[in-house]
This record gives sequence, C-alpha cells and structure tokens, in this order.
Amino acid sequence: MGNVLGRGRHAVRPVCRCPAGRVTGEPYNVKTDAPFVPEFKNLALRLKEKEVGIVKTAFGYHVIERVAKPPPDPLESADILARTPEAGPVQVQHVLVGWKDTPQALSGRADKRAMERTKADADKLAKDLLDKVRANGDMAKLMKEYSEDPGSKDTGKPYEVAATTQFVEGFKNLALRLKLNEAGLVKTPFGWHVIKRVPPPPPPPPDPLETVDILKRKPETGKIKVKQILLGWKDVHIEDERPKNRDRKTLEKLVKDTVARLKKGDKIEPIAAEISEDPGSKAGIAVDVSPETNTIPPFKNMALRLKVGEIGIVKTDFGIHIVQRIE
Repeated sequence: MGNVLGRGRHAVRPVCRCPAGRVTGEPYNVKTDAPFVPEFKNLALRLKEKEVGIVKTAFGYHVIERVAKPPPDPLESADILARTPEAGPVQVQHVLVGWKDTPQALSGRADKRAMERTKADADKLAKDLLDKVRANGDMAKLMKEYSEDPGSKDTGKPYEVAATTQFVEGFKNLALRLKLNEAGLVKTPFGWHVIKRVPPPPPPPPDPLETVDILKRKPETGKIKVKQILLGWKDVHIEDERPKNRDRKTLEKLVKDTVARLKKGDKIEPIAAEISEDPGSKAGIAVDVSPETNTIPPFKNMALRLKVGEIGIVKTDFGIHIVQRIE
C-alpha cells in the first residue's frame, strides 16, 4: 500500500491528458496535501460544486469541473463506515480484488486477473470472500490465493493504519472503524478491499545489540533531530554490496567499534560517510522525528527516547541503526 495516494474532500472531473480519467470518467479527490501538480490542485480546491474552470500545467490545459462525491457502492459496509473512526494505529489484513474497468487496470498496472474480470464478477468474488472471512476463514491463506496487492498477498502481513497514515482514503476509513476481528468491504480506485482488523503482532524479542535501557524510557512528545549509521549483514540488509557477505559476528564487532568511536568523541558525519549503508545518512542528512512522523516504528521509538548527544542502537528490517540525537 505504499504507493496508494491519499484521497480527500473535493471530487473534480478533469478533461485532460490522463488515460484513466479520459476512459472512465472517474473523478479525482483532491485535498491540500494530495500529490497533484500545484496549478491543477490550486484550481480544483477553489471551485464550487458544478463550477468549471481551466488551468494550464506542464501537461497542457485542464478543464476541471467540481462534481459531487460519488455515492457509495451498495456492497460497501455502510454500517461500519458510519461509525466514528479511531485515531489508531490499528492492524489490518486485506484481500484486494480488482476488475478491468478500474483506473489501475486501464492504466495497465493491475494484476492480470483483474484485467480480465468484469465488475459483476468482482462483486460476487468480493462478497464471497467477505463471507469466508466472517466465517473465520484463514486470512493469510485467502490473501495468498485471491489478493492482488503485491505488498501483502504472499506474506499475509498486516498493515498498520492510523489517522495520519498515507493510505487511500476509503481503505483507511474502513480500517479505522472496524472492531477487533471484524471484517468489512470497501471500494477504492484499486478495486474491492476485504479488510479484517487483527490483533497487533507481539513485539519481537530485542536484538542483543539493541540499547534496551533507552527503549524503556518515556518518549519525547515534541520534534527532535537525529543522525544515524545503518549497518547490515548477510541476513538483513538493503541494496549495498558490503553487508551481503558480512556474517553476524563481523557485524557485531563493527557496531561495537563504531559506537566506541562515537563515545570517544568522533563526529558521526565522517563515520557515516565512510561506512553507513543508507544513502541519506551517508550524505550526513539529519532526520526530524516526532510522535506523528511516518517512519519505521523501531527507529522512531529509539529516536524519541534519546537525550541530546546520546547514542542508541536499534534493529529494523533494514539492519542495525546506530542513532545519535543532535538536537
């Protein structure tokens, strides 16, 4: 779901060089933080309902009409969507079912199964899947067999959703209204989402290298600034050649030696430039972190518990992060 755009308050119908919009007439939902070109967004957010305007962008001229928000699909879980949302975060699993008339399919970015499926067939499949989920069907198994979401279909992994998470609006609206172990159905430009709220996974045991005493503190509530050094090994790493042949014992020595250099007073920037495997930290870029920051939870948990100048170590899916608070 990382590539899913937020959708918002204003529905606009553009007449422009947009394959999906031209073929389907699907209105775009535009809000202030939506990732549209500024000129398009500036006009869309100023139109009154049924009003039409024209604006020029790098793509050409856009004739834009503000239209009413489309009514919900009769299959959607309207009773759940009528509830007051939680702030989250909540954990959800989902099965995505598309069809050939969605913008995703028409642009050639959908799963092959969706490209060959009618809306009526998608409706039937989504309803059948919802019934199976509500009958305590194995969600991970259903995801693997039916889901068209490349980010979760093979792993069964849940997504964490909060009010500030940048997911497509319909998906987020339903996820934040579900009760624990409840399932519902919602439609987005990607297709039907059969969503089930699941318990949060138990926290993994701390890595032996992690600074556990720091993680036990209460977090800061404001914004802080940190720099980091990311180091991996052959089992956990990003796309850097150095960790691919590094064993765990070598990693542990490298981490301990690096922390010793920092505690001795060496600056983090030249060390990061020398050994960090993350391009941002290698370039000396500082990271602003607050409780609202949408970043990797373990990294955020450590950063928000550091004192100025202090060093902490935490593990994520990308490797071992040596984090130093600088402000």
